[in-house]
Amino acid sequence: MTSSRFPIPPVFRSFPQLNPLCLACLALVAGTGHAQTAAPTSQAATPTMREVVISGARSERALDEVPAAIDVLDGEDLDPARVQDIRDLVRELPNVSVKRAPVRFGGVTGNVGRDGNAGFNIRGLEGNRVLLTIDGIRVPRELSSGVFGPAAFGRDYYDLGLISRVEILRGANSALYGSDGLAGMVAMFTTEPKDLLKPGQTLGGRIGLRYDSEDGSRRIGATLAGVASDTLQWLGSVQIGRSRELDNQGRNLALNSNRTAPNPQKDEQTSVMGKLVFTPGGGQRHVFTAEHVDKRSEVEAYSGRAPVVAAPTHVGDLDGTSDMVRSRASWDGRFPVTSLWADELRAMVGYQASESQEVTHEFRPLQPAATQNRARDVTYNERILQAVLQAEKLRPLGGNWSQKLVYGVDVSRASLDNLVTGVNGPSYETYPLQRFPETIETTSALFVQSEFASDRWSLIPALRYDRVALDARSSPLYPLQPASLSNGALTPKLGAIWRGGADWSVFGNLAAGFKSPSPLQLNNYFQNPFGNYEAIPNPNLRPEKSRTLELGTRGASGVFDWEAVAFTGRYKDFIEDLVPVQTAPIMQFQSVNRQSVTLSGFELKGSARVSARTTLRAAYGQTRGTDTARKLPLNSVNPAKLVLGIDHRLGDWSVGASLTHSAKKSSSDIDTTGAANQFATPSYTTLDLRANWQVSRSTRLSAAIHNLTDRKYWEWTNVRGIAANDPVLDAYTAPGRSLSVALVTDF
Repeated sequence: MTSSRFPIPPVFRSFPQLNPLCLACLALVAGTGHAQTAAPTSQAATPTMREVVISGARSERALDEVPAAIDVLDGEDLDPARVQDIRDLVRELPNVSVKRAPVRFGGVTGNVGRDGNAGFNIRGLEGNRVLLTIDGIRVPRELSSGVFGPAAFGRDYYDLGLISRVEILRGANSALYGSDGLAGMVAMFTTEPKDLLKPGQTLGGRIGLRYDSEDGSRRIGATLAGVASDTLQWLGSVQIGRSRELDNQGRNLALNSNRTAPNPQKDEQTSVMGKLVFTPGGGQRHVFTAEHVDKRSEVEAYSGRAPVVAAPTHVGDLDGTSDMVRSRASWDGRFPVTSLWADELRAMVGYQASESQEVTHEFRPLQPAATQNRARDVTYNERILQAVLQAEKLRPLGGNWSQKLVYGVDVSRASLDNLVTGVNGPSYETYPLQRFPETIETTSALFVQSEFASDRWSLIPALRYDRVALDARSSPLYPLQPASLSNGALTPKLGAIWRGGADWSVFGNLAAGFKSPSPLQLNNYFQNPFGNYEAIPNPNLRPEKSRTLELGTRGASGVFDWEAVAFTGRYKDFIEDLVPVQTAPIMQFQSVNRQSVTLSGFELKGSARVSARTTLRAAYGQTRGTDTARKLPLNSVNPAKLVLGIDHRLGDWSVGASLTHSAKKSSSDIDTTGAANQFATPSYTTLDLRANWQVSRSTRLSAAIHNLTDRKYWEWTNVRGIAANDPVLDAYTAPGRSLSVALVTDF
């Protein structure tokens, strides 16, 4: 019997043994194309079930067989009393955060907080540099720029009530997934019938009720799953939520710009999903999914009102509405084959349409009646058609070595568009208009990953070639001749794992990454001749490129388990938006490539089972970032964070606590170029408590108290650009003490 890390089907054992180096060359040079691979999973008997991930290799594999740091959140990690949104999702993860600034915007300029839960920050990089997917389909991109005035579009197109599993992959992953993965990847997977149906059950489901005092959210969700036949399962889910503004610790309730309490806000969210799982036999599996998420918000922006009636531009009333809609239909098929070139084929096709709209209404009582009411309406649309075809092949190499090969092709076609219109706009603008023309982004890629594994070693080379083309369409709403571009990127990756024993290993990962410029960065245009400034396109933008190295160890020994990772990366041609490039005769702003940015840091995670019922947890993360060309700190890097936790089970009850400490943001670690008196957040420590009661075999009641001591603090990600002497600094504080509860029943 072979002792290979991969199971070897008997049909392969009669094949002649091949040299592993020759196979590596064939796999990476002559392999069939798309750098996403499935890494091998050991089938050897183990005393406990090994956690399986998908994002680390584009197919299922054991977590300890991935040479990279990955956080897997499922089961109790997604307890609705603890996790209401993506901000809660990463609350206790080192070097990961979600920005959510207070909603304070103006009628024409200033868009603070309009992007809501803006998106993920991983190891100091954020926005579109983090790849986000749902069931493999890319989430719409962030669109946030001063040229859109009070509008800003984040990336929170999720409803966690539809999600059963989240994988957060840290570090560049372009060799697996192409553009946008410079910082890492957040992969979410929606619920399937098998997640709800017990063995032998033909009809089942889940009903959940949730409440959170942080934003007064009330949510109800119902999911039903069933077995229609021996080959067909189905699932349907409806999630409905209502909430208000996110609380803070500001106490000034003035109905003008002196206000530090949150602006009144009313949010509504409705999400539906349907899924069919068809297994016709022979190992085939087909998943058809339809999903629709709709988020609406209304804000009464008291903070946008002038405190004193002094000029014709006095604002007497300001409010805004926003609507984010995402609809998706996809098919994911798996086909076992018996051939020399593949054991399994996977095909995926998905279409997704999103539309985000933000409207701002402003009333100026001192203006003539015809111009008293001003409105600005900004819409951002993104549609994507995405397809993947990949093959997997497992083969023996002899000498206790095996090879797992994953290769394929990845194509997508996205249409990105925007429209600005309104009533009584600024004198220098004529509605309707576009800040960038409609752009068709076409990506085609070939990828291959080959893993060679023995009892002690796994060597995992990968290679991907992407061709990205941005085709900007001429439009009467865009006054310039738009620029288009096309570029290619070859992104290699090499991972290695050395197993020092049955329970611990050392891993390393050397990876290249890239990110193509966005349509807005390429063709951004805005002009204010009265203010003597403008934003101009940059047709010479180059793709961002990165080289990152990650070294770590993970394992378990008796009652302890741990993971320690150190990382460093260099990012070339880093793109910075709206940089002043000319001061006379007119001030010009443009997106430009910076020479180089570096990021480095480390993460420590571990737990200790001090008894059969009690577990201690600890996690720490720290990152440093530098713009090496200007020798300045990178402001997107958050302060170091330490999380200590304890969990205890007692019969039908489980209780726990988490202590989170964030270091202060040192003034020496802040680039003050854009804000000379930038507020540096002090350190803070918060304590969270939680409890779960298994009321019955099918019903669970859970509760959590966040910030038990009602600590007043600021998160660095939410105060960038805010001065230390800002009179409304308290408006940017995080929520105080809050309570959340959830009741979930399975049937």
